[in-house]
Amino acid sequence: MTKRRGSQVSNDADKGSDIDLERDDYRLADGTRLTPAVADAIVEEVRRVGGRPSLSGNAAKSPQIAFRVAAAVRERAARVAADEGKTVSQLAREALESRLGA
Repeated sequence: MTKRRGSQVSNDADKGSDIDLERDDYRLADGTRLTPAVADAIVEEVRRVGGRPSLSGNAAKSPQIAFRVAAAVRERAARVAADEGKTVSQLAREALESRLGA
């Protein structure tokens, strides 16, 4: 399974040189006119809160653990997780926490 990477928002990202927010009238879903100031506020909000919430509940990145397993183990984990309405990551977290007595 290949790891997917989300889009990276940076100051160097092309903002669309063919769009002139001062001249053109673009509207958000709620009817608000999209101006350069509104666009900048949206970008800052995405940068600030983008990604998944921290598992610790704090505004910090959760540490990650990555390891390899046999294909059969991954397939069984996916089936069990699906049966329980969970992701494989949730299943693995629970198993590790249980093993460590957390």
